[in-house]
Amino acid sequence: MLKKIIYYVGIVGLTISSFSVLAKEYTGPKFDLSQVQPEFRIGYLPDEPAAETLARNECMIPYYEAALGVPAKQFTFNDNAGAIEAFLGGNLDMIWFGSSAYSSVEIEKPGWAAPIMTRVQPTGDIGYYSVMIARKDSDISSVADMAGKHFAFGDPDSTSGTLVPSVVLPEELGKPIDQHFGQVSFSGSHEATVLGVLNGDYDAGVTWVSGVGEWSEGYTSGQLNTMVRKGVLNMDDIVQIWSSALIPNGPHTVPSTFPTGGSVALLGMQKWIHENDKECSENHTNGEVKGWIPVDSSFYDAIVAVKKAQLEAAK
Repeated sequence: MLKKIIYYVGIVGLTISSFSVLAKEYTGPKFDLSQVQPEFRIGYLPDEPAAETLARNECMIPYYEAALGVPAKQFTFNDNAGAIEAFLGGNLDMIWFGSSAYSSVEIEKPGWAAPIMTRVQPTGDIGYYSVMIARKDSDISSVADMAGKHFAFGDPDSTSGTLVPSVVLPEELGKPIDQHFGQVSFSGSHEATVLGVLNGDYDAGVTWVSGVGEWSEGYTSGQLNTMVRKGVLNMDDIVQIWSSALIPNGPHTVPSTFPTGGSVALLGMQKWIHENDKECSENHTNGEVKGWIPVDSSFYDAIVAVKKAQLEAAK
C-alpha cells in the first residue's frame, strides 16, 4: 500500500493509493461515485496527533473505495479552523464534525453542510458530555475550587472543549469565566488539554466523554478512553469535577451538492462495518458505539442557536 504525506496550509493529509485491500469482503450498499467525481476526500478534526488519527482510520479507506468505486484519501488538520476552511472551500467530500464546528459552517455558509449520520452511544443516547478534569493529587474537587486557578479550553471551535462550557459555566457561576478563573488558555486539542492537566500546565481543563461505562477505562468512548487505551493516561491520576448536560453527537457531514445516493451508501456502509468489522468500527469511533442513525440539519438547530448567541455576545 503506497502512502505519502501531503502538507499545505492548515492541513496534514495521508493519501492512500487506490485501491486498498479490504480486511473483509464488503457486501454492503454501493454507489458509483466515479460518474460524478474522480476521488473521495475524508476529513477528521485534530483531537489527537495527526498520525494517530490517520492510522486509526486507515482501515476505513478500502471500505470507502468499495462502497463508492473511487480512490479515497483522508486528511486531518492543525486545528478546527483549518478543517472548517477546507470544507467551506469544497476541498472535502465528507468530514466528521463536532456539533460546534458544524454550527460554524452552517452560520458561515447556510445550507452548504448536509449532516447525514451520527453515532449512537452504547446506552442508546445520541450524545456525549463535556467534563472538567483536574489532577487527583491537587486540592481541586469542584469548579468552586478552581477560583483564581489556571483553566484550559481545547480548540476554539470544539463543542465540548469550548462552546458548551463557555456558555454553561458562566450561567452556573453567576459571573464571567475570567472573573472566576485566574487564567484561561486554549490548549488546541482534547489530548493537549488532558496532557496539560497531567503535566501541571493547567489546574483543570475540559474534554469529552461518553459518560457511560467504567471510570477506570475512561468510560466507553471519548478522549479519556482513547488515552487510557493508548497507555498514556491512568484514570487514578485524575478526578472529574464538572459535567455538562448531554450534547448532540457530531455528524458525518457532506456538502449539500454531494449525490443523495452517495450519502445513502455511506450510511449503509457505516452500519455494515459496525456489524461486520468490529475492530475497524471501534478504531474509527475511538471506542464502543451501539450503531449509527441518519440525521439532518434540524438535529443541530439548538447548537447552532447557541453558537450564534456566542458570536453575537463577542461583538
